[in-house]
Amino acid sequence: MNNKENTQVFDTLIIGGGPAGSTAGIYAARAGLKVAILDRGLTSGALAITRKIANYPGVEGEISGADLLQTMRRQAEQFGVVFIDDKAIGTDLKSETKLVFGNLDTYQAKTLVIATGSMGRSNLVKGEAELLGKGVSYCAICDGAFFKNKTVFVAGSSDEAVEEALYLANIVSQVYLLCPTTALRASEALIKDLESRQNLTLVLGAALKEIYGDGKVEGVKYLLRGEGVKDLQASGAFLYLQGGVPITDYLGGQLDLSPEGCLLVDHEYQTAIPGVFAVGDVLCSHIKQAVIAASDGAIAGIAVQKYISGKKQMGFDWSK
Repeated sequence: MNNKENTQVFDTLIIGGGPAGSTAGIYAARAGLKVAILDRGLTSGALAITRKIANYPGVEGEISGADLLQTMRRQAEQFGVVFIDDKAIGTDLKSETKLVFGNLDTYQAKTLVIATGSMGRSNLVKGEAELLGKGVSYCAICDGAFFKNKTVFVAGSSDEAVEEALYLANIVSQVYLLCPTTALRASEALIKDLESRQNLTLVLGAALKEIYGDGKVEGVKYLLRGEGVKDLQASGAFLYLQGGVPITDYLGGQLDLSPEGCLLVDHEYQTAIPGVFAVGDVLCSHIKQAVIAASDGAIAGIAVQKYISGKKQMGFDWSK
């Protein structure tokens, strides 16, 4: 995170660029608002890793989730939406101007739309919590310099994981990218860059089992498909794994959650904090379909414009 706070104030800042976030951006920008979407790449969400979609209205035949999402983003950009490649790690929602703290900067907005989906992890890897801050990290840009000329590993399969591995390759002596799937879920350009790096080794089908060390990270054990458990000595562990629960950790408990960990909203997708909205899979309130998430985004985008213009008093009728 930069020490100097970004001085521009957006009318609305959307955290998450999936179908819900992108659609909210389209509707808010079309209403003349200054809109930015904070997002960590095309393959960081559920839609982008969907291979085939054949039931999205207006799209004939089959299309990949990544291609559909790319189309949504291009449309949003045509209306003036700014996409920012950063990850939200904290927020201040109580002040009139909302603050979002990212790895790279601090962002200000009059309203906030939460659209981070439900691919968060509920179960930590053995040793992850004990060694957090002692070699375990979730941010290469923040902590990569501590591992200069050392060996580290990155765990993940998305654009974010590959980007962080590439960043680390400029600093450390050797990077191992442990991909839990049999293929990366990253863009071709990133994969091509990865393949050109002599100090970056890709290990496919590597399921992380344990991070070990005495007071600091010393290595990792992973299950390699068809070959059993492997051991890799390393000084740093950078984790970008995905799960199936709502991603809300960066909110710092400022919003109430349902027993299932979902955000609570009213009929216009506003939370209990005025000016803060939530849409898509982070609500856990509907079938996980791109068209439904996009519908959430459309309603919230319109509601944001109403909130900022003061044309309508927003009601709070969410329920647990």
